[in-house]
Amino acid sequence: MRTSPSYTASYRVTVDESKTKIAEVVDAVGKTGAEVRGFDVADSDRGQLVIDLTCNMASSEHRREVRSALCDLPGVSVSSVADRTFMAHVGGKLEVAAKMPVRNRDDLSRVYTPGVARVCTAIHDQPLKAHMLTMKANSVAVVSDGTAVLGLGDIGPEAALPVMEGKAVLFKEFGGVDAWPVVLDTKDTEEIISIVKAIAPAYGGINLEDISAPRCFEIEARLREELDIPVFHDDQHGTAIVVLAALINALKLVGKKIEDVRIVVSGVGAAGNAIIHLLLAQGAKDIVGYGRTGALAADDTEGMHPSRKALAEATNPRLVHGTLQEGLKDADVFIGVSQGNILTGADIATMADDAIVFALANPTPEVDPIEAAEHAAIVATGRSDFANQINNVLAFPGLFRGLLDAKVSEITTELLRVASVAIAEVISEDELSANYIIPGVFDERVAPAVSREVRKAVRDLPTIQIPDQEGVQLSR
Repeated sequence: MRTSPSYTASYRVTVDESKTKIAEVVDAVGKTGAEVRGFDVADSDRGQLVIDLTCNMASSEHRREVRSALCDLPGVSVSSVADRTFMAHVGGKLEVAAKMPVRNRDDLSRVYTPGVARVCTAIHDQPLKAHMLTMKANSVAVVSDGTAVLGLGDIGPEAALPVMEGKAVLFKEFGGVDAWPVVLDTKDTEEIISIVKAIAPAYGGINLEDISAPRCFEIEARLREELDIPVFHDDQHGTAIVVLAALINALKLVGKKIEDVRIVVSGVGAAGNAIIHLLLAQGAKDIVGYGRTGALAADDTEGMHPSRKALAEATNPRLVHGTLQEGLKDADVFIGVSQGNILTGADIATMADDAIVFALANPTPEVDPIEAAEHAAIVATGRSDFANQINNVLAFPGLFRGLLDAKVSEITTELLRVASVAIAEVISEDELSANYIIPGVFDERVAPAVSREVRKAVRDLPTIQIPDQEGVQLSR
């Protein structure tokens, strides 16, 4: 039984020490498989001890099992149980904070009326000044319809809101970017495009999140074409950036070149599609994508959605057909963005020597990482409890920090590729190991490195020219 901080709970426990010893309390909890993380005495009175016991569990059922185990002890009662994850979400995870205090009439007249009218007039006369004189310069909308939430699927906008709030927290904590969740009660592609276009004036960028394929492809493409601010679909391109970063370093370790290796990708939805295109941009030549019906191939595209047909035509130069298991034979790299437990260690054993396995389905990887490690040289997952976690938080905060600072109006494949290289290069060749091919999510070097390289790479891209207060065009 694997415990997790996602299932941390605190128990307020009263113990009659004449009937049960504290050591017996801890022992009873341990026998359930829970991990004791904190033991604090809240009160003591004539042999009655009140303690706060904090534990990591494996599930909600496990949390209830721990409570039952405590209550079964003589002289022990549990007055309350607080789920720490739910407590972290009470009232939401975001708030609005003013950057300028309003302490007197002078402050009020500058922040609001009548002084604000001067700023409004300046923006009306020169709309691009909004990038300098409003929150637009450092704001991103995290937009979702809640149809493809990781591990949960189509749960709707309200249920998806905690995820979008969390994403906004990560934007701020890791990139210093002010982000705000915008969840939409519609699945209609045209309506989503229309709404995002309508709210775009308040933001410097749009981050699309957890929108199901294939609608997400059209939504992103149309918004990129019709808006003059960067539009980014994190489920596609954030994942692709980090996968490429990890693969760059993994290939260094095994002494292979991306243009020479055979790559198998399981899952050709939003993430798989973007991963494949970014790998091609980095120089990969032999990639075979696998969907539910087997390998995608250019000689068998009848009835395919246009996005999948384009993928089939851009990959699989050997016109491989058949199942994923068959395609793994002699492959150098496996990248899974599909579903859990579809492969075994025996399948990985058929791959080439020094194989690289990225099993990224969450919460259950495509193949058990421990089994995979018996046959592969390098294994990565999307989980935090194994080495080499492929986590999008390594990409989007620094990427948007760079995009906003450079006032970029368009995101290109080259910018995504540059972000990947920047993440990979955070780890020096002396530091690289089979269990350290990608920086940790709390590595403070990552976001600045990505931001810096993105700013360097945008010199030849369209940028927003912002007039200063005297009407002079400001360059980068």
